[in-house]
Amino acid sequence: MLNKEKLIFDVDYEQFDDLVVKASNTKPILVDLWAEWCSPCLVIAPVLKRLIDEYEGEILLAKVEVDEGENMKLAGHYKVRGFPTVLLIMDGEEVARFSGAKPLSFLREFINSHIA
Repeated sequence: MLNKEKLIFDVDYEQFDDLVVKASNTKPILVDLWAEWCSPCLVIAPVLKRLIDEYEGEILLAKVEVDEGENMKLAGHYKVRGFPTVLLIMDGEEVARFSGAKPLSFLREFINSHIA
């Protein structure tokens, strides 16, 4: 059985380069830029968890709470305009993104269209 704690993890500004950018050279990583006050963020969180479970370790999910510490700098760096915004990072680069709460069917299509 897979260790779910390793598939979904919290990350902050200081750890982002190592835990997301560099790690994406090994495995695709979804980055959920979210805020506690954001209703759509709370709606999509369990949908993202289900997606990660379905892909059984093929992709990881990094969660960035934008209101903590210097995390808003990541939102600025990636020119995020609203929350939630979910980035797909592969080989150290953003390859795709979407914003807002989406159904599981959309998330599957999003992943399948970018991961061969």
